[in-house]
Amino acid sequence: MPKNKNEKINVGVIGLGKSGWGIHIVMLRKVLDRYNIVAVSDSDKKRQKEASDEFNCRTYSRVDDLIKDPDVELVIVATPSHLHTDCSIKALKAGKHVVCEKPMATCLADADKMIRTSKKTGMILAPFQNRRYTPDFLKIKKIIDSGKLGRIIMIKQAWHGFSRRWDWQTLKEFGGGTLNNTAPHAIDVLLQLFGEKDPEEVFCHLERTLTLGDADDHVKIILKAKGQPMIDLELTSACAYPNEHWLVMGTHGTLAGNGKELRWKYFDPKKLPNRKAETKPTPDRSYNSEKIPWKEQTWKAAGSTSRDPDFYNDVYKTIRNGKPLYITPESVRRQIALIQKCHEMCPV
Repeated sequence: MPKNKNEKINVGVIGLGKSGWGIHIVMLRKVLDRYNIVAVSDSDKKRQKEASDEFNCRTYSRVDDLIKDPDVELVIVATPSHLHTDCSIKALKAGKHVVCEKPMATCLADADKMIRTSKKTGMILAPFQNRRYTPDFLKIKKIIDSGKLGRIIMIKQAWHGFSRRWDWQTLKEFGGGTLNNTAPHAIDVLLQLFGEKDPEEVFCHLERTLTLGDADDHVKIILKAKGQPMIDLELTSACAYPNEHWLVMGTHGTLAGNGKELRWKYFDPKKLPNRKAETKPTPDRSYNSEKIPWKEQTWKAAGSTSRDPDFYNDVYKTIRNGKPLYITPESVRRQIALIQKCHEMCPV
């Protein structure tokens, strides 16, 4: 029976850990006018009780029992990465819409299987790539698209820190590693800035540094294609002197900053004098120099930088009003293909 376009969506959340409880439920609390949390699934009884006490929802220890719950319309898959495909496909086949945490899948074959199942069942598969909504990314995309920085030569992102980890995300058997679990955030937005063209050249270096598990915790990726900006991405647990998160170099200027603050300087090339290359020596034996008529601007984020409910507002409009998905599984497939290629190029 079709749902009323203003009716709330009943949600079941699989996994009440850092992502399920610390991200998805945090976001859902802000849109309870559109969503009801009616069921949760987790092996930890204390976590089940915490959810039951707050939302008066049903609790399950087994994922399959939540998926069978007739009241659940949308399933949020926030399990360890290696379970994303299995849980999502079961939910889709049971007639549920799905929001799947990143990575959508740990290999391209699984991603394709999920996409096929979504199309076959007619149910929505919404990959959770919330960084496309962050104010810094949206601002940078606007600045680049304005042409103020000229032709973009390179876009560089640094995710630097110095720390040890020993949770499940450090273990290959659970789909762990920085490339699988942190890099999808960065790769997703960088591919949006790279353009629709696929990279023609890919360099990847993976290494284990401070992790106590067997998966990577140091990642270097460079992407190149003719006519596109070079992408330089570095994620590491072994840098005690972090670089700035964003650096965008263009022929008319440069942008730098982080998720909270950005600054950029640029000039109008029409305001530089016409020049041509010369062979005669400079009068004062110096290198060429000139004064650039720089303009400088800054930006600061207002409020939250990463967990505003825009993602779930858009999913609601897709489910209830038929609006096309803002983040499609096909667009995320590019990211999964690149991650798989990096694993194949540089096994740890």
